[in-house]
Amino acid sequence: MTAYKLLADPLQQFKNGLDRNGMPLPPSRQFVLGTDSLGRDIFSRAIHGTRVSLTVGLAAMCTATLIGVTIGTVAGFFGGKTDTLLMRGTEVMMSIPSLLLAIAFAGLMDGKLVHFHPAGLPWHFLDLKLQQGITSIFLVIGLLSWTGIVRVVRAEVMGLKEREFVQAARVLGAKNGRIIFRHILPNILPTIIILAMMSTAGTILLEVGLAYLGIGARPLPSPSWGSMIAEGQPYFISAPHIVVVPGVAIVLTVLAFNLLSQGLQEIFDPLRKDRSA
Repeated sequence: MTAYKLLADPLQQFKNGLDRNGMPLPPSRQFVLGTDSLGRDIFSRAIHGTRVSLTVGLAAMCTATLIGVTIGTVAGFFGGKTDTLLMRGTEVMMSIPSLLLAIAFAGLMDGKLVHFHPAGLPWHFLDLKLQQGITSIFLVIGLLSWTGIVRVVRAEVMGLKEREFVQAARVLGAKNGRIIFRHILPNILPTIIILAMMSTAGTILLEVGLAYLGIGARPLPSPSWGSMIAEGQPYFISAPHIVVVPGVAIVLTVLAFNLLSQGLQEIFDPLRKDRSA
């Protein structure tokens, strides 16, 4: 029997999960981290909630990294008007609070059919049905989390494109695409990995915030950390463990990704510690 099967069903409401007054139970031998307001095992719900937060956070990180690296590379490599246009658009996105914009986009995911067509014309380009779920949520979060990656990647590319090996490749007749994929991107790959790990912490926090507000990834058979905090908030005084457990899980996960990015930075740039000392 695997460790996963040893966990209780996160949706199961135990008959002995509440006290005689109908209140959640504190941590005990049967319920390691106590129960919630419906008599469900909090330990099991927190473990299962990890899947939702990590899935959405990592998928959103991949989306944000792909967008940020693409825009930053194009802006830094070509420069000029292309750089100005892309960076002004990035600055506009940075000026809008991510959480408010995510709430606005998530609010559109109610299953309605959205038509894309020019005004006054009888034909249309696309009919899109916006459905709330994991895919929609990580796309929304990913589309709002790429701005910080753009600026760093752009700076790295601007420095690399003036290096001697890039100039030599250009003199030998290498095209822009070959220079980017064979000379530029491999040299900034460590930076991209570090940025991806750092952005994962932000995407997880954004997913938790949306779930807390009730517009996260649903319907799901498993709970999420944000929804657990929202459900346990009315019992914060009488049963604080309902809120503390998912809160600690969020803190430890975000801290882990931040420490991982710092460790990778020291591995990829071992001289950084000596320079900062």
